[in-house]
Amino acid sequence: GFAPSAPLGTSQDKSVKLGINVIRPILLLTREETAAYCRQHDLNPRTDTSNLSLSPFRNRIRLRLLPLLKEYNPEIVEALVRTARIAQDDMAFLESDAAKAWEKVARKEQNNIVFEKKKFLALPLALQRELLLKGIETLVGTLKDIELVHIEEVIDAMRKPAGRVIILPDSLEFVIEYERFVLGKDPAALSPFPQLRGEFKLNVPGTTKLPGWVVTVTVVPPDVLKRDVADYKAYLDFEKTGKDLTVRSRQPGDRFHPMGMTEPKKLNQFMVDSKIPHLWRERIPVVCSPEQIVWVVGYRIDERVKVMPETKQLLELKFRRV
Repeated sequence: GFAPSAPLGTSQDKSVKLGINVIRPILLLTREETAAYCRQHDLNPRTDTSNLSLSPFRNRIRLRLLPLLKEYNPEIVEALVRTARIAQDDMAFLESDAAKAWEKVARKEQNNIVFEKKKFLALPLALQRELLLKGIETLVGTLKDIELVHIEEVIDAMRKPAGRVIILPDSLEFVIEYERFVLGKDPAALSPFPQLRGEFKLNVPGTTKLPGWVVTVTVVPPDVLKRDVADYKAYLDFEKTGKDLTVRSRQPGDRFHPMGMTEPKKLNQFMVDSKIPHLWRERIPVVCSPEQIVWVVGYRIDERVKVMPETKQLLELKFRRV
């Protein structure tokens, strides 16, 4: 897997799972120095024969490549140790900055990580990569399946138009929205709209129980309109809607005449223009009469059913999440 600390080697002092601190006091000593110490003090060290096998890649580097490099530079090991120490210092600085940035741009919601888009994109690329890795590790507990190509694919997609979804290992998705990025296994769960499958007839007037919703429809006098408005409440001209109303999610080819606009447009285009997150669009309830869509719940009613001065009765529709 990919991690920015991969080239740094093993740390002398590292906290591992279960809150245990592992200290390696002789990590920076060479094999020759350790062997000389054992001879001086009549110690008989144990030899792990697996370290002599050439099958593991790390063993081939240690047993074959390093001796060859020493022929060109006898101090190659010391040079590599110095490089690792410098890189560890740099990584400690990066991790400190990343922890501060995390508090400002990231939050966990329902097993998803949400990044504030504008603030995230203002960060240096190194911090962006570090935060992405921190987010993945927070959700799945490991980075073993994550490669550099995955992180770079996400970075490249961040400035592309909203709606893109990047599929990552461990069933993770990275979703580009208008104002935020969402990383998780079920980003759609962050939608304020419960999943609505099928088409349901509304009791007009009356109460209708739907998956995730309770819908109340009431016939009220026109003066009520002046007193009460809300995102999940709408007032329509009852004479124009009639009693035969249904609710469903959007369908291919849906058209809609948003109130205040001069002409109808495709419902999908209305959702794009309204910057409704891509993963929300299949969940938004759509109230329909036999003739047309009358209300895209939470957003806009249809121009053709709006309340006019001559309206005699209002149809009050209220959606409540349950």
